[in-house]
Amino acid sequence: LKLWNKYRVSNIPSLIFIDASTGKVVCRNGLLVIRDDPEGLEFPWGPKPFSEVVAGPLLRNNGQTLDSSALEGSHVGVYFSAHWCPPCRSLTRVLVESYCKIKEAGQKFEILFVSADRSEDSFKQYFSEMPWVAVPYADEARRSRLNRLYGIQGTPASVLGMSCREADARWAAARAGGDRKGPFSPRPLTDSNAVPLNEGPCLVLFVEDDGESEAAKQLIQPIAEKIIAKYKAKEEEAPLLFFVAGE
Repeated sequence: LKLWNKYRVSNIPSLIFIDASTGKVVCRNGLLVIRDDPEGLEFPWGPKPFSEVVAGPLLRNNGQTLDSSALEGSHVGVYFSAHWCPPCRSLTRVLVESYCKIKEAGQKFEILFVSADRSEDSFKQYFSEMPWVAVPYADEARRSRLNRLYGIQGTPASVLGMSCREADARWAAARAGGDRKGPFSPRPLTDSNAVPLNEGPCLVLFVEDDGESEAAKQLIQPIAEKIIAKYKAKEEEAPLLFFVAGE
């Protein structure tokens, strides 16, 4: 159970490669590694720089192409999503609003769509709703490498930030309430309605109505900040997520 919690395993089978001397994760999505490199030609399967993994042409939904080097110097959101997934479509609508506000504010921000659709037609239909760029659907190898790089185990998921400082920032747009100007950064406390709660151990403080939520947040906030700061100093993820839930 300690290992399941430490590596936040939420589904099986899962295969995670670690550095035996430190216990740190080398590659979170070993299943994709074995599928893509069955002969071990890329062993020991350590992480590669984002610029190397993403290198190649990117698409806009009007058919225009651009080189991945255009992303340099920007905060980049890598968005793993699929049209067949209802939570993905809901998140996309929220993400489009946040993206447009951030761009209007003059921030250097781009989102890269990595499709998990089941056909190119579905990809094109879904991508037509998005104002950002995408990895071509036909480039399955590059899409797979990006999944491997960030240990993606399901959709929707995104990694946000120039240095990808939040390993799984699927909640960032909801945490920001559509009003943050970017870059997205993690908060120690958020509203439980904004996120799925299956990522690991959680502390949820329920309140009778929304009028009590502010007092509840003031109670939990310093506790959350203290615990998160303690583990951040050790370069580890906090073992607990904190939420306040109204009606």
